[in-house]
Amino acid sequence: MDHAWRPLAKQPLPAGQPRTWYVSHNRRLKAMRLAIALLDSGAFAPDQATNEKIRETAEVVGVHRPSDATCRMVRRLMAAQR
Repeated sequence: MDHAWRPLAKQPLPAGQPRTWYVSHNRRLKAMRLAIALLDSGAFAPDQATNEKIRETAEVVGVHRPSDATCRMVRRLMAAQR
């Protein structure tokens, strides 16, 4: 890893898992990306991260519009950081 700013090469997900595993895995990844982006933008508390703010951040980051469940997960991740 020469440069920290350069993203790592993606690796395929393990085969043979049930579909729900892939859905929850991808939801967790999206929630982590959004939580990091919100923390970088100055929203440090879960009550500062409304669904609208999370969805606006998703547009800026370039990920699909998150569902209500993903927004709840983002707030839980932000609360866990405290």
